[in-house]
Amino acid sequence: MITIPAHLRSLLMLDAATCLVMGIVLVAGAAVIANLTAIPSVLLFYAGLILFPSAALMAFTATRAISSSLAVWLIIGGNGLWALASLALMFGNWITPNLLGHLLIGSQALIVAVLTGLEHAAWRQGGTPVPT
Repeated sequence: MITIPAHLRSLLMLDAATCLVMGIVLVAGAAVIANLTAIPSVLLFYAGLILFPSAALMAFTATRAISSSLAVWLIIGGNGLWALASLALMFGNWITPNLLGHLLIGSQALIVAVLTGLEHAAWRQGGTPVPT
């Protein structure tokens, strides 16, 4: 079994809590947020839904000894992809958010990127090797 460092456990629980809160906000408020940001409500709704199983995986991983480092790397990689996808939405031509929409997408991408970096550093500090 692999013991997750205490600092990483705290970060994963923070990440899980922010995913849960953001998921609730996006699912419950998709129409209102869409009107304010010019981000399609269907995108907001499904982005919110994706956050629930992500939060569950993070909380599960943070509260147990694990037999493989795969869950931690899945969380770190998933967060990184979320941040990159957010930037692609901002700068691509799939959607046309207004200024508030760009601020929403950009700020959450920045927060996710910071959490990703902190989680990666905490995992590496715990001495766990990178999977090959």
